[in-house]
Amino acid sequence: MALIWMQRNGRAGRVSHLNLKLMLGAYSAAMLLLFCADTAPAAARVPLPKPRPIEAPKAESAGEADKQAEEKAAPQPSACRLALTEDIAIAPTLPPITGPGACGGDDIVRLEAVVLPDKSRVPLKPAATLRCPMAAAIAEWVRSDVAAIAAEAGSSISELDNFDSFDCRGRNRVAGARLSEHGRANALDVRGVKFASGRFLSFTDRDAPRELRQKLLASVCARFTTVLGPGSDWYHEDHIHLDLAERRNGYRICQWEIWDSLPKVAPLLPAVRPDDAPPRAVAEEKGGQQEAPEKAAGTEQPKQEPAPQRRRANKKGAGRSGAFR
Repeated sequence: MALIWMQRNGRAGRVSHLNLKLMLGAYSAAMLLLFCADTAPAAARVPLPKPRPIEAPKAESAGEADKQAEEKAAPQPSACRLALTEDIAIAPTLPPITGPGACGGDDIVRLEAVVLPDKSRVPLKPAATLRCPMAAAIAEWVRSDVAAIAAEAGSSISELDNFDSFDCRGRNRVAGARLSEHGRANALDVRGVKFASGRFLSFTDRDAPRELRQKLLASVCARFTTVLGPGSDWYHEDHIHLDLAERRNGYRICQWEIWDSLPKVAPLLPAVRPDDAPPRAVAEEKGGQQEAPEKAAGTEQPKQEPAPQRRRANKKGAGRSGAFR
């Protein structure tokens, strides 16, 4: 526009180069102001984010986010774990046991004590590492059966002796044998219970009341699928093995003989051989040497024919004496 104006007035050649730059700069500034004026209303219409409310939760740190992710990935407690509350047993949850080999399992607890209905506790010495179903079965057995049997005997239980629980090994600790239920944390070996009076009752004691041991036998065979005690094999003569092994057709094993007490007076034994008696081999040789002279002396005597009747009698007698020899 400035150039057109200068041409119309016929004075373009007299405008200096500096004045031309000033005019172009003023024109550019005017166009920029016009552009900014047109775009200002559009920029004012862009929505801005809402201000953060005061009660909004704070942003989580990386450590807290990882912890929450681990909690979500952890397995949910089983129905057994939810049912085995502190009103029944003190049994903290343990992490799963993996190996070596096929040993271990899931849903593991450490059974520290059984809580009786009167809220008293019967500790296991030492605490047993078991699967939750086995721990729940032990707790129910102590609460319902053992406590009642002790009450009938006029006492109460104060401790349960734990001989063995989880142990990664073969059956009966034999090398190369099949995996024991102890290796699956599915078995408990018990030796007896301690009463509040301080007396210890061994389940395998022959001198313990027979009726008491028979009641204990009936109780364990009703609750556990395997019961091994005296009479099953010589591995279980001093304790009782209990487990919840699953077998086809629900097959169960209950092998625990209730032995009678031994006689107070031992039966009579043969007399002790005298110290000055000769060895048996020497005595037999002397006996043979004494028989030889007797036979020789008998051959020197003249033979006499016995009467016919006596001959028959002697034949019969000789036959009988030969039989005993």
